[in-house]
Formats: sequence, C-alpha cells, structure tokens
Amino acid sequence: MKVQDVMNPDLIACSPDTPIRDVAQLLKQKNISGLPIVENDKLVGIVSEGDLLRLLEVPEHKGLWLPSPFEVLEVPIRELVSWEDSKHMLEDIGSKPISDIMKTNVYTVAPSSTVQDASAIITKHKINRLPVLEGGNVIGIITRGDIIHGLGSV
Repeated sequence: MKVQDVMNPDLIACSPDTPIRDVAQLLKQKNISGLPIVENDKLVGIVSEGDLLRLLEVPEHKGLWLPSPFEVLEVPIRELVSWEDSKHMLEDIGSKPISDIMKTNVYTVAPSSTVQDASAIITKHKINRLPVLEGGNVIGIITRGDIIHGLGSV
C-alpha cells in the first residue's frame, strides 16, 4: 500500500507569519494536533500541540528559599511582579509568528513511498505526522491515524 492511498490531500496548513494564537485556534477548530508551515506551496516547518505547550513551561525553582525578617514585606511584591511579568509574556506569545517556535527539520515522505516506510519514520522519530511532498510541493499529510485506518481497510 502506498502513502498516496491513505494520505489526507485536504491539507490544513498555515504560513510562517501566522500568529501563534491563530495557530492554536486552528488546531482546536479542526481537531488536529499539528500542521505543516507552508510558504508558496513549499514546506518550511511543522508545529505540534507539544510545541505550543512548551511555551507554557515554567522553570523549576531549585532549592528552598526562606526569607529573612526584612524580606517578609518584599516577598508579596516580588511575587506580584513575577506574576505580572508572566502574564505579560503569555499575552505577547500569542501575537508572535509561528515561525518563532516551528521546527524546521521536518521528516517527509513521497506519495509513492510505502505505508510501511512512513510508519517506520513515524515510529523511529516518535512523531505523529509526515508531510507528503511531490516535486518539492506539499500535497498532503499522513498521520498515525491514517496509517492505522489504511491498514484496517486492507
């Protein structure tokens, strides 16, 4: 069975300058977990829910910090400033272009490749989707679900 037999040709993609907020909304609206980033029909990157979730990671505090008596008044102010900085950062993230967080090293597959080849790439690299390229242009996408659906119809 070939990739072209099970791939989804109705590509949902966005351009590198699409705001992160819009990409998150698109993933939710279309009920997908990732999408290719395309410019002039050429693949320039890929983004997943995981990439978006990593934006929310907060660095861990190492060690225990106990304030001195003089710092007791300073602690609530420090925490408030930290919260305001975090809130501002999250507001700014949504307006940044998706190109700021997209992965540019993208595994791809040809429509004439076998489903087994696509499955091997997906499994080896622990990814969920492969853009399908023909002549350098993105013509579709194949996901784990597409492969399983294809195997179930054999």
